[in-house]
Amino acid sequence: MSSSTETASIFFALLSLLCAAGTLAVIVLVLVRQARPESAVVAFVDDLGRMSLWLAWLIATVATLGSLYLSEIMDFVPCELCWFQRICMYPLVLILGVATWRRDRVVWVYVLPQAVIGACIAAYHTQLQAFPGQATFCTTTTPCTTRYIWEFHFVSIPFMALSAFTFVITMVLLARATDPARDSGLDADLDADLDLDQVGAR
Repeated sequence: MSSSTETASIFFALLSLLCAAGTLAVIVLVLVRQARPESAVVAFVDDLGRMSLWLAWLIATVATLGSLYLSEIMDFVPCELCWFQRICMYPLVLILGVATWRRDRVVWVYVLPQAVIGACIAAYHTQLQAFPGQATFCTTTTPCTTRYIWEFHFVSIPFMALSAFTFVITMVLLARATDPARDSGLDADLDADLDLDQVGAR
């Protein structure tokens, strides 16, 4: 492996680890927000929720451009599982881009199934490269067990995809959880129920 390839591999590996750390941090903050609704974390998570769609779009874009760089510049030939992950990731750039522009927090309905499928494929591919002795359905010309990148003894290309998918999933769920329209909708439903109860009592 050339020095430029090694440098790029480490760079992408560090990006994926940063993405995974960000996902864990957001999950912890959300749990703290639920456990301590009076804390300052609530305002911070709400602010983060307003940026969540933009952050999800950014990660999807970086993942898409990164995969193209690996295949087109570094000449890493994608296997069949890589292509399935690309099919799940690439449209997210457009979908999340439009949702960010429109501030559409309901986009989780469209993004979540696609991202979850991609994450499942990436998780399977990640363990396949971690334990390459398994039988696969990939062709011998582009085997799914080929480790083009294997940094820190566990970071592979499918691990990078998995970290991106999980980040996107976390962000769209955060956007939904902190959506003011959702809360106002629940309040409106409760008010309607109370009105019906009062009418029935009369």
